[in-house]
Amino acid sequence: MDLNIRIRPALPDDLAQVAALEAVCFPAAEAASLQSFAQRLPAFCKTRSFFVAEQDGRIIGMINGAITDSRTITDAMYDEISLHSAAGAYQSVFGLDTHPAFQRCGVAAALMAQLIAQARADARKGLILTCKQRLIPYYEKFGYQCLGISDSVHGGAVWYDMILEF
Repeated sequence: MDLNIRIRPALPDDLAQVAALEAVCFPAAEAASLQSFAQRLPAFCKTRSFFVAEQDGRIIGMINGAITDSRTITDAMYDEISLHSAAGAYQSVFGLDTHPAFQRCGVAAALMAQLIAQARADARKGLILTCKQRLIPYYEKFGYQCLGISDSVHGGAVWYDMILEF
């Protein structure tokens, strides 16, 4: 299927669309709020750590995360924009969202490839994320390694720490 999508850096004007997409893709307890994205967008846009997949002006996917020196994501990182450090060693992935109508079409893979390429270009040591157990094999396809069960209790779920080191 030719989706004719464009991967581009997110812009502050994307706020309403990214918040709406997040609400469709994650349970309410796990989804970032509009207020959270209002803080993340300006900070993450400056450091090229927020990308969207766009089709005909509509955002159908996105990937974003803070930059940190930590090798794992902590729950505080989701809420404290001050923990985002432009000079950090690792690019985190807070969310990789694809609208349900476009899942299994390569949108998420294209977004992940873009963020990995940007992290390499910015001379990061690698990328980190947390995921649910069922998604471990998906992220391993990109070269991530599972570090085990995370200390994160975000949204009341069980998470696994994953790392991709260059």
